[in-house]
Amino acid sequence: MSTTTSRASRLAAGVLAGSLTLLPLTACSFSSDNLSCSGSECSVTLSGNGAEVEILGTSLALGGVQDGRASLSVGNASVSCAQGETVSAGPLTLTCTTVQADSVEVTASLG
Repeated sequence: MSTTTSRASRLAAGVLAGSLTLLPLTACSFSSDNLSCSGSECSVTLSGNGAEVEILGTSLALGGVQDGRASLSVGNASVSCAQGETVSAGPLTLTCTTVQADSVEVTASLG
């Protein structure tokens, strides 16, 4: 095997390993209104019943808002929270920072 081929193989393997190492750092992916992440904490605004996002590897959906409480599906769990309230569901700790008639702003963190 030539030195050039060997070097190219090592480079390709290094790039692949680096890509796989960085993959878990992409903690949040979304299909909703607003999402921002910093480290292991993400903030998202879900607007409208059924709005859904994948956040920190867990599905989060807004079921609706009634009497100032947002109903949320977190993976297979269901929780509700009022503005300023913090709840835990599955691997996430959620704080409902703003609850409006048809939307909720949530800050999520692991643990």
